[in-house]
Amino acid sequence: MKYIILLADGMADRPIAEIGNKTPLEVANTPNMDLIFKKSICGMVKPLCDGLPLGSDVGNLSILGNDPHKYYTGRAAMEAANLGIELKQNEIAFRCNLVYVKDGKMMDYSAGHISTKEAKELIKLIDTKLGSKDIRFYPGKSYRHIMVMKGGENIKATAPHDIYGQEYEKYFPKGAKSTVLIQLMQDSQFLLEGHEINVQRRAEGKPPANMIWLWGQGKKLELPKLKDVYGLEGAVISAVDLVNGIGLSMGLEVINVPGVTGYIDTNFKGKVDYALKALKKKDFVYLHIEATDEMGHNGDVAGKIKAIELFDKEVVGPIFEGMKKFDEFKLMITSDHATPICARTHTDEPVPFFIYNSKKEHENLIDVLSEKEIADKSTLRFDNGWELLPFFIKN
Repeated sequence: MKYIILLADGMADRPIAEIGNKTPLEVANTPNMDLIFKKSICGMVKPLCDGLPLGSDVGNLSILGNDPHKYYTGRAAMEAANLGIELKQNEIAFRCNLVYVKDGKMMDYSAGHISTKEAKELIKLIDTKLGSKDIRFYPGKSYRHIMVMKGGENIKATAPHDIYGQEYEKYFPKGAKSTVLIQLMQDSQFLLEGHEINVQRRAEGKPPANMIWLWGQGKKLELPKLKDVYGLEGAVISAVDLVNGIGLSMGLEVINVPGVTGYIDTNFKGKVDYALKALKKKDFVYLHIEATDEMGHNGDVAGKIKAIELFDKEVVGPIFEGMKKFDEFKLMITSDHATPICARTHTDEPVPFFIYNSKKEHENLIDVLSEKEIADKSTLRFDNGWELLPFFIKN
């Protein structure tokens, strides 16, 4: 049996007045998901957990079968793992966003989804000028980077995508050693504001990356291995370091696909091709798509509908067709959380999932692939998100 999970990050949403009080999932043209849905079992799952951050870190950790209450150490630790950063006992990793601020307000948590090439040069400068024996900066992808420092485990920090348009100083880190982080963030403005990369970005009408934002701190991540728990060899495919870091910590092979961006312009076809190729040798693939989440954060209704349609056309359809070459397979489609357009951030309500089994097709009596329809009519529910993976694999 081959197993594949297609995870559309933040795809679930709430009804939106401007599209007839429907969700983007209901409005989007999704013939492939509709077809699979009619032959699948479906239900609702709550990937996020009370008392923990409402983030993709917790959501993906949960969907991959790990109880976040037991294993969660912080978002940045997952990303650090994927970047090959070995955290020592007394070290804490922080997510380091390149952001755009103006007039004291957070204008863009991603600096216009700055390119990895541009970002790498800026982070290298930050490390050279602001790094020390106790503080180090590591480049990641696009706007997502890592800072490692000694101590700081009791700091409370806010995600930049949660404070769009707000005065950011009110959300500066708090707690022991928070003054160190605040100073680094403020000092970064002096280094980045007039940098030639930002001069060029402004000339091209793009948001500059004129400050770093530190958050998502965590200690070293240690997780049970998928092979030890289920006897399966697996792989993960994602443009997002935290997802790859979770997979790596579970013993999954991280497959790097050229041209992936974590945005709506990502290399969907490459992800599909690499996933199907991996399944020739592997038993399990976790294929993560970030574009749906980014459109939710942007508050872009049309963009989110388009992202869902691209997911259906470029990923779901080709994957379903490609899986048919295997004698037996199971396919699950779900989200790690909702990212409603109205909230522009993650929320903790349950999200829909559906599971297709090639050897046991199911007649689904629910007519419409929709958050509300599944919530109202399906009796299959997982209030603990980490219980979904064993159900998917074993049942």
